[in-house]
Amino acid sequence: MDTLALIAALLFFIAGVAGIFFPVLPGVVMIWIGTLVFGFLTGFKNLGPVFYIGQAAAVLLAFLVDYAANIWGVRRFGGSAAALWGSVIGILLGIFLFGPFGIILGPFAGAVAGELVVRRSLPQAIRVGIGTLVGFLGATALKLVLAAIMITWFFIAAY
Repeated sequence: MDTLALIAALLFFIAGVAGIFFPVLPGVVMIWIGTLVFGFLTGFKNLGPVFYIGQAAAVLLAFLVDYAANIWGVRRFGGSAAALWGSVIGILLGIFLFGPFGIILGPFAGAVAGELVVRRSLPQAIRVGIGTLVGFLGATALKLVLAAIMITWFFIAAY
C-alpha cells in the first residue's frame, strides 16, 4: 500500500508542478492533495496535523503571492485601480477566450484596457500590461520555490 500511496502522491506532485507553469491546474493545491492522498492510503502514520497545517499554510501563501504579485506588478509599473480591475477581469475572461495562454494574455490585455479606459496613453498602458507579466513571472518563481519546499518537507516527514 505504501508504494501505491507514493505513486499516487508523485502523480499529484507532477500535476502540481505542471500547474505552476500551466495555471489551468491548481498547482500547489494539487501537491497538498497528493500529501492527503498519501496520508489516507498509509493511515497517516508519519504525517501528522502539524505537517498538514503547514502544507495548508503554504497553499494559502501561494494564493497570497499570486494576488500580491499582480498588485505589485501593476502598481510598480504605474498602473491605476482600473488596471488592477482590468487584470483581474482579464484573468477570468482570458481562460475562456485564449485557453491556457489566457492566464498570461488575459491580465495583460485587461490591464492595458483598464489603463486606456482611464485615458492613459497606449505606451503607458502597455507598460502597465508588462507589469502584470512581471508580477506573474515573479509569482510563478515564488510558487515554484514553495512547491519545492512542500515536496521536500513531504519526503523528510514521510520517510
